[in-house]
Amino acid sequence: MHLSKLRPVLAIRLFADDTKAFGPGVATLLHHVDALHSLRAAAAAMGMAYSKAWRITKESEALLGFALLDSVTGGKNGGGARLTPEARAFLARYDAYTAALRAASDALFRTHFPEEG
Repeated sequence: MHLSKLRPVLAIRLFADDTKAFGPGVATLLHHVDALHSLRAAAAAMGMAYSKAWRITKESEALLGFALLDSVTGGKNGGGARLTPEARAFLARYDAYTAALRAASDALFRTHFPEEG
């Protein structure tokens, strides 16, 4: 019996000791914040509760040791959020690292499962 074509799927999570500090969920959230300039809008775009988005951002910040977002509360022009320079640099490194790991994984997969490639 032949199943659907197999492929590897990697989810890269970074841990501080035994606690997850950063992963694909926070990375996606930050990409949405960067595009939408709002944590609330980013959470909504992901179908995530704002309270969860706020919580995982704060947990990640505590473990990484730097702020991920610069936030502005409401007012005449409304509130908003943007990535801090540290967050932007970290996210770029995370994205490059995960892309390199996926490329290596794909090459290894083709070596070990040539019938699937």
